[in-house]
Amino acid sequence: MTERELFYRHLGLPSLYPMGLEIDKAEGIYLYSQTGKKYIDLVSGIAVSSTGHRHPKVIEAIHHQLEKYLHLNVYGEFVQSPQVLLAQRLATLLPEKLDSVYFVNSGSEAIEGALKLAKRFTGRTEIISFIDSYHGSTHGSLSIMGNETLKNAFRPLLPDVRLIEFNNYCHLEKISTRTACVVIELVQAEAGIIAVEEYFLRQLKKRCARDGVLIIVDDVQMGMGRTGKFFSFEHYDFIPDILVLAKALGAGMPLGAFIAPKKMMDTLAYNPELGHITTFGGHPVSCAAALAGIEVLLADGLIDRTEEKGKMFVEKLSGHPEIGEIRRTGLALGVDLRQPEKRGHLMKAALNHGLIIDWYLFKPATFRVAPPLTITIDEIELACSKLIAALEEVN
Repeated sequence: MTERELFYRHLGLPSLYPMGLEIDKAEGIYLYSQTGKKYIDLVSGIAVSSTGHRHPKVIEAIHHQLEKYLHLNVYGEFVQSPQVLLAQRLATLLPEKLDSVYFVNSGSEAIEGALKLAKRFTGRTEIISFIDSYHGSTHGSLSIMGNETLKNAFRPLLPDVRLIEFNNYCHLEKISTRTACVVIELVQAEAGIIAVEEYFLRQLKKRCARDGVLIIVDDVQMGMGRTGKFFSFEHYDFIPDILVLAKALGAGMPLGAFIAPKKMMDTLAYNPELGHITTFGGHPVSCAAALAGIEVLLADGLIDRTEEKGKMFVEKLSGHPEIGEIRRTGLALGVDLRQPEKRGHLMKAALNHGLIIDWYLFKPATFRVAPPLTITIDEIELACSKLIAALEEVN
């Protein structure tokens, strides 16, 4: 049997109609099929490959760690250099109060840990999140997701969860002294790139401060430089109580983290002891890759150029008859297709032109443009010319 046949026969799949591309290798912004066809990756593995595929410095760090050790023991028992150095490096990039990092394997796991920490620290049970928010697909993260279609088949879910409207300050009245935390994406990615309004965020801060409610920022998809700042909250006069990272954090390796003040984090260590545990969280190879990835983002000035690169995509694509509104934060764009029924046609046309695009979960008429931050000006020119050619085919 071919690998394609084995893929459909033996892999558990999240969709009946996967893209099914057979990729032989990847480097920079490019993926290469087994037939040698070259694709520009405009989605970065869904906001993962911000330093590009197989960045040489990341690969070097992985090789260096492989020479030392892989998994040693459950997380938090041994002093492992990659974990320690990465936690320290993140602390230098964050506000002083966010000084304790708990490493896990993914964004969903990081959300789970953050929710547990908020409930443990406050002694409260109510969690508030937002309509059209996406936080993962485990039971806890699914419970706070702002989309009923993806949740209904799995009920009952976590109790005491309340959904409110994003950027509707009237809904902030639902926050109370029963509330443990509010979980927010400052840019709702799967809603098609919807940024928080500053007035709304100011009111949210006031309400939460008044009632002793923690604010958890989910920066899984929009963190690590995607917005033009290292963390999305840096665009605002605001510091979260708990920060959640994953995706691009691992520079291509699986890694997530929730970050909080040390005094808060320590409440997971007693009453009960082992209040949160993980076997593979903070895997040394993933942490080594992440540390190298951070240095690539900083040393190469990639974050500083995301605004320029994002604007270039908007300039090249605006005005095409098949394109409606374009929303952008940094190098993350939500591009509305005027004729939603043509989305399948556009996807195929893009692949034929050597482009990988994708659609936002809660905005099916909007396609995603979020390439590796390493993409060059010349590569943006090429990608846009291919995308316009694909759009011409569906016009």
